[in-house]
Amino acid sequence: MVAGNLAHKMNAAPEIEVHIPESPIKWCSVSLSDMISRGKRLEASVFDVEAKQARESVYKGKYGTVILYGDSGLIETAYYPGWMQRSRLKRIWCDKPYGEGFYLPSQMTDLYPVPEKHISRLADCDMDELRLKENTLLLTRSGTIGNISYVSRTLAGRVFSDDVIRVTFKKEYDLGYVYTYLKSKVGSLILQTNGYGSVITHVEPDHLSEIPVPDAPVELRQRIHNLIARSYALRDESNEMIDKATGLLIAELHLPAIHEFQKVAAPVSTFDVKLSNMNLRLDASYHVPAADAIVAHLKENAAELTTVGDSQISRSVILPGRFKRVYVQEGYGRIFIGGKQLGELDPSNKKYLSNVHHSDRIAQQLELKENMTLITCSGTIGRVALVGKHWEGWTANQHIIRVVPANKEIAGYLYIFLTSDYGRTLITRYTYGSVVDEIDDDHVRQIPIPLLRNQEMQQQINSLALESNVRRYEAYKLEQEALRIMNEEVIFAK
Repeated sequence: MVAGNLAHKMNAAPEIEVHIPESPIKWCSVSLSDMISRGKRLEASVFDVEAKQARESVYKGKYGTVILYGDSGLIETAYYPGWMQRSRLKRIWCDKPYGEGFYLPSQMTDLYPVPEKHISRLADCDMDELRLKENTLLLTRSGTIGNISYVSRTLAGRVFSDDVIRVTFKKEYDLGYVYTYLKSKVGSLILQTNGYGSVITHVEPDHLSEIPVPDAPVELRQRIHNLIARSYALRDESNEMIDKATGLLIAELHLPAIHEFQKVAAPVSTFDVKLSNMNLRLDASYHVPAADAIVAHLKENAAELTTVGDSQISRSVILPGRFKRVYVQEGYGRIFIGGKQLGELDPSNKKYLSNVHHSDRIAQQLELKENMTLITCSGTIGRVALVGKHWEGWTANQHIIRVVPANKEIAGYLYIFLTSDYGRTLITRYTYGSVVDEIDDDHVRQIPIPLLRNQEMQQQINSLALESNVRRYEAYKLEQEALRIMNEEVIFAK
């Protein structure tokens, strides 16, 4: 009786309707020949769906296509030093006074690259072949492939690695046009993948012949090129202002070249330190004579030698705590950058941090504000950046210390001193750690900052730095406009 009633109730129970939310599915068609060419592989991971769709959107575009490299292509020359010989150039490293600054592919996209190494003039290579020529497009060919840059006055004449492909064009307006195309999401995907949609690990000049480019009218190409050319001209002006501000600072403090503060008294560098000067630090890097010599010189030539933590200099110094990150798709969170991207105008490989999961931490620690000074504090110590208006509201990771300036009248001056060779030496002296180098917010508060006797000169230096940042913001807006035109009026034009 009981079993019968139970069975009746079970049969009469309403059916549960299950709703499965729809999610966008990435798909594409793959030809049989492509499948065979990829080793008869059928799994989707072999074929990058977005890359194949990017190529299809270009081929089906309003203006048709033209090849990038070839007899009828846009490129005049594409090469890297040693390409024809298929051999790597020999390098002999030396100290700064005895060689030339040597720039790595990772520095190609920096606004103001600073050489990390110096190559001897006695090296068995053609130094002129390594020098960049103005109005050239640069492409990284190994490691992180697909990064691009435009050689303006800042990079012209610099000695760059042979891991960078140099590209010139038959028509001047195609330089800015192709730069913008390859920087767009569609162009970047095509550059970094082959015809099958598979990500490539190495780029040779010959690979450029496989890249289709929208054959837009000359008028459109010229418009885009002019925007990029002007954007890079503003970056050059920005760097020239920083050079001028740094020169004024050095002259006012009577600072000699940085290497003159260094002394080597033996084949192995040795020096004595008084117990009273130890400051509870036993690591040699803290006690290098160069740092002490700089501090002594500043005391003699500045009106006052204070520190970053002084209320005259900063309102706060923020070191975010470590946290588990939740990333989201573009448009659903805050732009999130790391220390390697501080030197870029528009950082590549941006990630997006969830507002929902990290709202409190973003507001209290991670959010960037205009005129903050950022200092890398883990791994590579002492990279310095001044937050521009276009980074307002972005976020950065916990490996970057934020210095909130006391006011606008000191923000630019603080940046100029910290980004100089002398400021960088005073930052890195606090480095600790046996495997991964670190500094913390307490160390940054202790960094010496000289205040000038000539207040008008200090304000001039400050104004130059802030105006330099305005130039960079304007350069960013011009490049974004070029990218908008490329997407809306060229690639996806109807």
